[in-house]
Amino acid sequence: MKLISKIFGDSNKKLLKGTDPIISRINELEKEFGTLSDEQLKEKTEEFKTRIGKGETIDNILPESFALVREAAKRTLGQRHYDVQLLG
Repeated sequence: MKLISKIFGDSNKKLLKGTDPIISRINELEKEFGTLSDEQLKEKTEEFKTRIGKGETIDNILPESFALVREAAKRTLGQRHYDVQLLG
């Protein structure tokens, strides 16, 4: 099994490496979302619904939506999602 991993690489590492840009973008958005009011966070949710309704893909709004969820959890639960928790 180790030989196969050495030749083809570890599939888990490849999967995690592919999520690096998404996690980085979520972290970049954290400061911006932290400055929004509770009402503005609610408006963002409605904005996401509108964008999806107009044909934008869920993958396209994923970093923003996860940043919003992270901020909402921080405000309501007093707990911030760790990066690894955003992966599922």
